[in-house]
Amino acid sequence: MSVFTNPAGRAPEDAAAYVTAVLGLLGNRDPREVLASTLAELLSLIRGLDATELATPEAEGKWSMAEVLQHLADSELVWGYRMRRVLAEERPVLTGYDQDLWASRLRYANADVELALGAFEALRAVHLRMLGTAREAELARCGVHAERGEESLAHMVRLYAGHDLLHLAQLARIRRRLRPGEASGAEA
Repeated sequence: MSVFTNPAGRAPEDAAAYVTAVLGLLGNRDPREVLASTLAELLSLIRGLDATELATPEAEGKWSMAEVLQHLADSELVWGYRMRRVLAEERPVLTGYDQDLWASRLRYANADVELALGAFEALRAVHLRMLGTAREAELARCGVHAERGEESLAHMVRLYAGHDLLHLAQLARIRRRLRPGEASGAEA
């Protein structure tokens, strides 16, 4: 299992390794710039692909591009809920979720790419607006993640930007597998 696999109920050391790995993907990049550019990069990565290609898993037991897009839409929903709770409540408990159970039980394999992208786009726009108006004191507000412990909103912003980069790289890898002759998914 990869450090980037993120089922609920992980051991604390696994959760810490996941956070470290995801934040490592972000490095010194501005997380808000990453969050703001993700939609355009998603659209570039899927440009020109047909429904069959979008539904083709990367490998046995791995997600397709459509499944990744649905995961990103659902992750955006979860992040928005967590962000709202941190901004509105005092140290709320933030529950985790098992992304693989969601993918299976919510039938990500049957995802409608346009709906997933539309949900992601609308939610991301609202969340970027919320972050744009957040004061430093609000960014310092914390929730208590059930597996990862205390997390400030500023930390969550960095974590979600790293999460975007993780899945953008995954989508680029899947595209290269589907269309090995192309120079780059972003250039397609």
